[in-house]
Amino acid sequence: MHPEVSSEERERMLPLSGIQHFAFCRRQWALIHLEGQWAENLRTVEGALMHSRAHEEGLRERRGDVLTVRGLAVYSRKLSLSGKCDVAEFHVDSAGVPLQGEDGRWLPFPVEYKRGAQKSEDADRLQLCAQAMCLEEMLCCNVPQGALYYGETRRRELVPFTPVLRDQVGSMVMEMHDYARRGYTPRVKPRRGCAACSLKELCLPALKRAPSAAAYLHERVCREEGP
Repeated sequence: MHPEVSSEERERMLPLSGIQHFAFCRRQWALIHLEGQWAENLRTVEGALMHSRAHEEGLRERRGDVLTVRGLAVYSRKLSLSGKCDVAEFHVDSAGVPLQGEDGRWLPFPVEYKRGAQKSEDADRLQLCAQAMCLEEMLCCNVPQGALYYGETRRRELVPFTPVLRDQVGSMVMEMHDYARRGYTPRVKPRRGCAACSLKELCLPALKRAPSAAAYLHERVCREEGP
């Protein structure tokens, strides 16, 4: 098991939860995590309420062969990320690791709580996979799968942590750290998802469709001068 990170080291790490924002929209991620901008809407409030119920920190309960820990702090020096698992289940398994105060060996199984229903895009799965990669580094074990719990359907989606998903996490984290070092907020093309974004009034995606001031003036001059 790796030693705890210092407070100074943790301050240099990026928030693990940012991966979900980054996968959804790189500009949204930068506005929140680099510029410190935020705005609430119904979706963010509902999501915060769901996470507050999951994050009863310090609560640890054992039911048979499953040990449940809520609000577990996790980190990865390799990825330079830190955050929390909504719920980390530990299942009795010979491939697992010993846990303080518990007999036997236990295999981690992260569970992330989300509002809404299962999605086709991988943003939620990437965030969960990053949690698993943190657990693997901290506990020196393999975490093959986890689950996403969706509040609308009240069902779990089992998520296997495939090499493809792990590679996506690694490449995204590298890109996030590059933007963070440069303090760069990328521009993006407006898309359908912009309408549901809590930052749409701060981001002003509609302005990306408008011509620049220079282009507008050039057009006016050409129009007045004629052929």
